[in-house]
Amino acid sequence: MSKKLSILGAGESGIGAALLARQMGYAVWVSDMGAISTARKAVLEKSGIPYEEGKHSEERILDSDEIIKSPGISYKVPIVKAALEKGIPVIDELEFAFRYSKGKVIAITGTNGKTTTTLLTYHLLKKGGLNVGLAGNVGQSWAGQLTEGDKDWWVIETSSFQIDGFVEFRPAIAMLTNITPDHLDRYEYQVDNYIRSKMSLFKNMEANEAAIFFAEDELTGRGRGLKQLRANAFPVSVKEIQAQGGYFDGIKLDVRVAGSQLEIQSDEIILKGKHNMLNSMMAVLGAMLAGVNDKAIKEGLKDFQNAAHRMEPVTKIQGVSFVNDSKGTNVDATYYALESYKQPLIWIAGGVDKGNDYSVLYPLAKDKVKMLICLGVENDKLKKAFSGIIPDIRETQNIAEAVRWGLEFGKEGDVVLLSPACASFDLFKNYEDRGEQFKNAVNQLKLSAV
Repeated sequence: MSKKLSILGAGESGIGAALLARQMGYAVWVSDMGAISTARKAVLEKSGIPYEEGKHSEERILDSDEIIKSPGISYKVPIVKAALEKGIPVIDELEFAFRYSKGKVIAITGTNGKTTTTLLTYHLLKKGGLNVGLAGNVGQSWAGQLTEGDKDWWVIETSSFQIDGFVEFRPAIAMLTNITPDHLDRYEYQVDNYIRSKMSLFKNMEANEAAIFFAEDELTGRGRGLKQLRANAFPVSVKEIQAQGGYFDGIKLDVRVAGSQLEIQSDEIILKGKHNMLNSMMAVLGAMLAGVNDKAIKEGLKDFQNAAHRMEPVTKIQGVSFVNDSKGTNVDATYYALESYKQPLIWIAGGVDKGNDYSVLYPLAKDKVKMLICLGVENDKLKKAFSGIIPDIRETQNIAEAVRWGLEFGKEGDVVLLSPACASFDLFKNYEDRGEQFKNAVNQLKLSAV
């Protein structure tokens, strides 16, 4: 008799898991409390996978041998709690996919920088000619891709929510970019619970496997005290040369692995800013450990294209540069963005405040920002925070107006930077929508300015 598997959530990961489970002979049931898109229903129907939407049929779900839940579904949801109380394992799609891949895994997590580091690591491995796939929190479902075939290497971005569903998942190389308080509503508002979640990426690793992390990150250090690391440590640092790991002295990267050393000048790297040098060192370490040669690594660092909406150059108009960092949805991400520029900045920020403490931005704002344009429904907290620090503060709910002001008050050499430090849901569908509207407004302005 087939093993019964219920899948909660019919998003990218849920559909992928359903397809792989079906291929592996499971009796699959997909259940989503919301509406399932027409396209995803068609995929399920074509594969003969039964499903329901708008409810969770408790009796059927609790008759399962195992449950895969979407990362967005909390363990506090009644159906998940009931399953756990009954002793039914509840896992993540990545945990399920791991069972069916023989490839080596490079897994990357962190509060900020994980998407850039994941994409750069994947790019460097591809540049080196490796048979490599990209999955997890970026791109397509790992399970779904495995229905088409395996790879020798998989580079996988993992969120804390996904890590919480890991049991046997074991990377050959794991990276933790940093830890800053985030998503605390899912962790009883206890930062140590969030830290433990991130550190759990390393939990199944052994001494012959590699753990890469930022040596000076305070909460990562705290995490190493909470959970002992068995894996071989490769720290990256901005303070001292590492026997194995990476060091950035402000001018060049010095990366060392098992007797081999690679030096790279920061001006040879397309990414800019200290945080991106940390991301680059981690990606380079991953590539070196995977066997990519120095020439391919250096070429890959020069021609890498980052994810959309993350420090994304849009265009120049009359010598003023416009940069889309809509993915900068928290204060730390915006700190890194502001830090990356030496030029005067016109900063567009605002949206749904997540309990932000803006004080960490004050030194950068005072030194670099000539104008703040608040783009949100409720801007009082932002205006109050930077009053007396930034000389010119304006507000609007119209992104085209914000962009026009950027050109009007910008001078040749200035940068107009959209880095909101806030969620997007007051004026936009999501950060992608905000970023696309920003780019469209900039491109329209360029046409009219010709």
